[in-house]
Amino acid sequence: MRTLSFVVVLIALATGAAAHAQSSGGIRYKWRDGQGLTHYSDSLTGDAMKYGYDRVNDQGMVIQHVERQLNPQEQAAAHKLVEQQAAQKRAADEQARGDAQMLAAYPDEASFMASQQQALNTIDLQMSTTRINLHSQERALTELLDRAAENERGKQPVPKSLSDSIQQQRSVVAGQRNALEHQQAARDSAAQQAAQQLQRYRELKAAQSQAQP
Repeated sequence: MRTLSFVVVLIALATGAAAHAQSSGGIRYKWRDGQGLTHYSDSLTGDAMKYGYDRVNDQGMVIQHVERQLNPQEQAAAHKLVEQQAAQKRAADEQARGDAQMLAAYPDEASFMASQQQALNTIDLQMSTTRINLHSQERALTELLDRAAENERGKQPVPKSLSDSIQQQRSVVAGQRNALEHQQAARDSAAQQAAQQLQRYRELKAAQSQAQP
């Protein structure tokens, strides 16, 4: 009779264990804490999520690894990295579109260089116009200064209107010189950019030729 009761108990325990395994799908959670100690549990705990965990089956095989939760600083760094990667992808996509448009617009190097030279010629024309204006304004300033010098040589005071005109003309001349400096800087930058673009164009054409059968 005792033997029968013992068997019944064993059956009940086995049935309960099987039911628990079935309800949990035989999945347990395994993780290491801050001291490197391994822990197991049948449900997720705060420490498991804090340190990261593995999902293991009833044979102890890892079926999924879940990284630990990130702190606010790590989350911000991860978000920044994602934004940087997205920006890099946008830049790469934009470069690819620009390359395709350049190859489509200029079938050969001669046409490409002609377009570049035309852009530089436009800047050169603007600079030439500014130089002409600058020389004109400098002559006007020289004339005003000569008039003031005549008064000084004649021991006569320089009229206020003449002094004001000289000051105003000096500002005009300074503005023209500043404009010419900016145009020269823009011209230098455009020439440098043109050289880089030409090199890029040659690389694309070479790659295009190699890709063709």
